Amino acid sequence: MSREKYARLMAEAKAPYRGLRKFIYGTVGASGAIGAFVFLAQIASGREIGAAIPNFLFQVGIVALMAALFRWENRPKKP
Repeated sequence: MSREKYARLMAEAKAPYRGLRKFIYGTVGASGAIGAFVFLAQIASGREIGAAIPNFLFQVGIVALMAALFRWENRPKKP
């Protein structure tokens, strides 16, 4: 077995499904950003502002949470 393959397998053993988690954070964050854009457009147009503002804030919260989780996933690990 090559050293590169061994190192990759050891990294996967230490942090299983890391790539999948990062993919999920990215896709959910992108979905939240699209939703936030849609609700922002609805707020800007003046349609159903009472219902759009909480939904917009929820979408912004989702984007912030996914960004925080993505950054937490990428933080350097202490030995």
